[in-house]
Amino acid sequence: MYSFMGGGLFCAGVGNILLVISTATDYWIQYRQSSSYMHQGLWRYCVPGKCMTYTDSIAYWDATRAFMILAVLACFFGIIIGVMAFINYSSFNGFDKTFAAGILYFISCFFVLLAMAVYTGMTVNYYGKRYGNWRFSWSYIMGWVSVVLTFFSGIFYMCAYRMYEPRGSMSR
Repeated sequence: MYSFMGGGLFCAGVGNILLVISTATDYWIQYRQSSSYMHQGLWRYCVPGKCMTYTDSIAYWDATRAFMILAVLACFFGIIIGVMAFINYSSFNGFDKTFAAGILYFISCFFVLLAMAVYTGMTVNYYGKRYGNWRFSWSYIMGWVSVVLTFFSGIFYMCAYRMYEPRGSMSR
């Protein structure tokens, strides 16, 4: 049981770090315009020599930002509850901390998956038609890696929950 929780905490910790870095950095896409490379993230765009914040409120950027922030928060609270389950913290005995942490990791995975799907669909649709020389960059890739890590942390915690669950609790 503890090996599953340890693996889940490791995946969740790395996944949450990648989520924060991905959300905060400006390298979601890179493209070439007027013989210079530019890059942009969720919060600002950069041309050679300076970066500027977005002044427009574009719906898919706002949705991506919101889903990424919700994913970071769900994963963070999942880590806190997961650590409490790992060390057998006796407070809050009314609910199973292992199960709650696993559910929070799955919620985090769902939110980051939504964010990445919205951003991917809209970016491919927009930049694919207007620019020939563009690509997704490392901040974007970190977002997809965090989808996998938060998913596996949820799997690990659900396996730990199934191992810990009392076997005779089902009534027939």
